[in-house]
Amino acid sequence: MSDTLSIQEFSKISGIEASTLRYWDEIGIFSPLKRDPENNYRHYSTAQLLALNFVTSLSALDIPLKKISELREERDPDGFLELLEKLEKEMDMEMRDLRQRYSIIHARRELINQGMKVDENAISIMTLEDMPMILWPRNEYTDGETFLTPLSKFIVHTPEQHINLSFPVGGRYDDIDSFIRTPECPDNFVSIDPIGTYTRIAGDYLVGFARGYYGDFGDLPQRMAAYVAENSINIKGPVYALYLHEETCTKDPSQYLAKCSIAISKKRKI
Repeated sequence: MSDTLSIQEFSKISGIEASTLRYWDEIGIFSPLKRDPENNYRHYSTAQLLALNFVTSLSALDIPLKKISELREERDPDGFLELLEKLEKEMDMEMRDLRQRYSIIHARRELINQGMKVDENAISIMTLEDMPMILWPRNEYTDGETFLTPLSKFIVHTPEQHINLSFPVGGRYDDIDSFIRTPECPDNFVSIDPIGTYTRIAGDYLVGFARGYYGDFGDLPQRMAAYVAENSINIKGPVYALYLHEETCTKDPSQYLAKCSIAISKKRKI
């Protein structure tokens, strides 16, 4: 049998472990050219290196061995094309899920990192980048309702709204007056989701921080308003309250850390 390769030689050339070749032979996926009648050793031909490509190509696509065995007996371009199209659709879904998981990790990592570096007592002007968001429907409150009431109601209907609650959630206020008057009642909720069509526009923002449970900003709204008046600042846009630290990384609700930002323009002329 000098014109054939032993299983060790075939394994070395093909890169497939000898144990794997034996297993594939046992289950009928890929068998040697012949067996030595005296010692039952497996012998392969060099031509089988090409035939092996059928198994390795499909195995590399994570196609189960049982399916590969079925295809081995019934192969045709139409059937294989149908299989590839099915695999492509499955991979599209997997990649979409992977991108979404990455986006959630990225968004949360960015917020947590920010929260670990801020001066919590400072109110300052910062230049912020564009931040895509999903703007939730406008909140409606009855007497006594606060932050959690519309949020809880909305969560019940989240599947209908196609909003992924794994992304960080914050509040949006129409203006600084709304933020000062009822900080516990944002006009809308927002999700920091990169597929969102609503954007917190890049620019200069007055930024402050507060610790406390959702909607509890202490005296931060008043301090920010005082800073605006003292420094003759023009308020240009809505107020955003984004939670840098919340239940995902902090056990104590009183230690949740909110970042509140208000879009501003140039100082007023005095």
